[in-house]
Formats: sequence, structure tokens, C-alpha cells
Amino acid sequence: MSRKIAIFDTTLRDGEQSPGASMNAQEKLVITRQLLRLNVDVIEAGFPVSSPGDFKSVQDIAITCGDQCIVAGLTRAVEHDIDVCAEALEVAARPRIHTGIGVSPEHLRYKFKGMSLDEAIDQGVAAVRHARKYVDDVEFYAEDAGRAPYEDLARMLEAVIKAGATVVNIPDTTGFSVPWEFGQRIRYLMEHVAGIEDVCVSVHCHNDLGMATALSLAGVMNGATQVECTINGLGERAGNTAMEEVVMAIKMHESELDAHTDINTTEFAHTSRLVSSITGINVQPNKAVVGANAFAHSSGIHQDGVIKNRTTYEIIAPEDVGVSGSQIVLTARSGHAALRKRLEDLGYANIPDDKFEQVHAAFLELADSKKEIYDEDLHSLMGEQDRNENAIYRLDAVQISCGQPLVSTATVTITDENDEVHTACEIGSGPIDAMYSAINKIVQAENDLMEYSVKAVTRGIDALGEVTVRIMDRDGAIFIGRGSDRDITVSSGKAYVNALNRMIDQQRCNAQRAESGTDAPAHI
Repeated sequence: MSRKIAIFDTTLRDGEQSPGASMNAQEKLVITRQLLRLNVDVIEAGFPVSSPGDFKSVQDIAITCGDQCIVAGLTRAVEHDIDVCAEALEVAARPRIHTGIGVSPEHLRYKFKGMSLDEAIDQGVAAVRHARKYVDDVEFYAEDAGRAPYEDLARMLEAVIKAGATVVNIPDTTGFSVPWEFGQRIRYLMEHVAGIEDVCVSVHCHNDLGMATALSLAGVMNGATQVECTINGLGERAGNTAMEEVVMAIKMHESELDAHTDINTTEFAHTSRLVSSITGINVQPNKAVVGANAFAHSSGIHQDGVIKNRTTYEIIAPEDVGVSGSQIVLTARSGHAALRKRLEDLGYANIPDDKFEQVHAAFLELADSKKEIYDEDLHSLMGEQDRNENAIYRLDAVQISCGQPLVSTATVTITDENDEVHTACEIGSGPIDAMYSAINKIVQAENDLMEYSVKAVTRGIDALGEVTVRIMDRDGAIFIGRGSDRDITVSSGKAYVNALNRMIDQQRCNAQRAESGTDAPAHI
């Protein structure tokens, strides 16, 4: 039997740190349920000390997971962080505290203002010992391990293992490493750190040079028994190791790696679409394993080969990752039961009856204008429902006048969180510009529009139009908004209002955090 490689998912923590990829509490629970269907070994639920909202979210995720997997909370090597994390994880059946400190010369010199290696080791040891007072499972991360001298890294890991760490995490925080060197680094640690054979060795690789998956595989090849990753490779800057890539690579090369995972790979395609729909970050068509073109063939030579035998050009069977040519087709004639069952299959479980009636009404309205309703339509429909729920501002009506040689004019009606209705009219260089100017006149939230894109949710002339916008606030933070409607102008308005809602909500959270004196989350 080959070695079991544990899959540590950090989509809800590191993945959420992708610019514009923030998720609300309900969205995190939808993703959590899907991660449980994937059968991941560990879910990193968040950074509890960062905000009351994150603290509550970690608790909710822990309750949802039960004893199906380990639930981890991130901390810095600070006693208060660890105390708060332990409190959030009290409801977890299988809790893990994930704490650590920097080890590279760059981090010690600049981030920790000249801290010595010995001081960093002492602080890491103290953090592990403090965490062990609360839980039996403590993971220690040596931040920026990819740029640390081998001997320094070995000293730190040996000390924290003696202090009680059960998992040691070797992160390539900046994505600086190359696979052969990173593998050599892991091999050195396996041979030179006393006690490392008694703990789980984890790798956490970033994709700054496009090699996160290769780095993780090099770690596995040289002794690592846990891989930290995210769905679709979400994460800081260029992202993290993509779970779907590293798991399928291990599956395809089990004998060479002497390794396997227990992931239910047939859930990958749906999980990818779900995370993309919730975060607003689209998956590139040529993305490995889950991209729209991953199993598409346009060349005549390739088509001929695949028709004769699939393995001529496909190393992965589509059904192994949940890609299928068949699907349940929903139409206006489908009843409540069929719609509810399909939504549950897509991860939208336990929808209250009153909310379901709203969803069903929106479904019927859409189905009346389309021949078929696809899964992508339902994701878009549910996304629109969630975006409107608890929104600070809601777009109620849009009226556009434009053409040649007319001056584009837009009138919008918006309801705020206090149910006050506002109407504004503005002109612009085009219909979208005029509409956004009218929205700005009401909302009055300073921002710059950085990107505007539109796509059809599904095939056909009657497809929903989905608009994605990126805006930047005065501090340089990026926020993504999405909107969908049969009218692309309305989709554009909904997307912009959604981005403004996210920006305003984050600014309010930042103000609360500043008042409480809480720092931003650690990045590993």
C-alpha cells in the first residue's frame, strides 16, 4: 500500500486572500459542504483573531464539519492569537491550531525588524507549547522556508517538534523555489531533523513562478505527507497549489511517488465551478483538469484519435473529475421538487421555504425565456439571490436612452439598507458610463473602475448575460462584483452595485478592526 498524502484545503483562508475573492459566512458554508464531499483531510477555516466575523465563521465551519475532517485555525506566534483561535475551535470535534513565525533572513530582518534566529525559534517554541495547552494537534509553519538556509530551518523545526508540534509546514511563501531544489530541501530536513519521522511533514507552495504544483510533487517525492492547496489555485498574488492538479498528478503517478490521496475526484469539476461562482474569479478555459477546454478537442487529427480511443489524447477520463456530456435539463415545466433536488446536488442545501419560493419564481421567469436551464444558469441565479440578500444597496430599476447622435442618458432607482428609495439621472459617454455615473451619484463611494467584462453564462442566443467588474478603493484594495440578467445593461448595473456593496462592507469591517486594534491576517 502506498503512502497516504493528507490534503489540507486552505481555500477559505489563503484562497480568500486573493484580491476581490472575499466570501460571506453563508458562502463559506456552501464551500465547506462541498469540500466535505471531496473528502479533504483538513479544512483551514480562517484566522479567528482577525475579526469577529472570521471568529464566528470558524465556529460555524467547525460545527458543519463535525468529525468528518480536521478543522484548523491560523494564528501568529502570539499568545492572544492562540487564545482566540482555541476559543473559536472549542466546538470542533477535531481541532488543529496552525501557528508559526518567519525563518528566512528577509523576514527576520525586515518583517520582524532585526529579530535574531534564536529569538524567532524561542517565540515559535513558546507558541507551540501554548497551543498544546488547548489542543493535541498543533501545526507549525516556518514562514518563507523556501528562502531560509537549510541549517536555520532544520534548527527551528527540530525545536518546535521537541516542543510538541505534530505537523511541520514548510511553505515556499514567495513561490521562489524550483522543484529540484525544493525537493532537495525536504530531503535534507527528513535526514537532519531529529524527531521528524514522528510528525507529519507538510508543504505549502505558492505559484509566483508557475510551479506550485511541481513544487508540491517534489515535496511528496522526498518525504512530505501533507499538501496544502486551494480549489482553482486561489491565493495570494499568483495563487497556491491547485488541489485538482496535485491530486490528479498523484493519482496518475501513484507508483512513482509511492503515494495516494483519499479525495473523491469526481467532485472536482463541480467544486471548481462553485468556487468560481462564489468568488467571482473565472477559471481560464485552458486550466488543467477543470478548465472548459480541458477535455475539448478542436483539431481534426485529435478528434479522429479520440474517436478511435480516448486514451490517444486524454490521460484522465472526464468522468474521473466529474465532467460529463449528459445532464438533467430543467425547463419551465419542471416542478418544485426537481428544482430543489438539483440545487441540493449543486451544493445549495437547506434553503428555507420562503427563500426557495423566491428562487423558484426567478427560475420560472428565466425558464420562460430559455429553452433549457443549465447548471451554470442555476449557479448564476443563486448568486444573484445571495447578492441581493442583506445587500447595502439594491438596484431596482434602470432606464437607458442612447444611440447616434443621442447623448447617452441613464436613470436608476436604488433602495438602500434602510429601505429608502433613491432615483438619479446622469449622462455619459455611453450607456454603461451614464448608468454608473447615476449609481455613483446615489451611493457616493469613491472608487476607480479597473475592469469590465461580459460573457454568456451558457450557450445560445437566449443565454443569461453575466458581467464581472473590478473596482479599486482609495486605499488600493480590489473588489469584484458580479451581476446576471437577460438584459446585459441590467447585468452591468447589478455587477457594479455588488462591487460597491462589497467595498463598503469591507471598509466598515476595517474601521471596526482599527477600533479594536487587531492586525491583518498573517500570510504564509
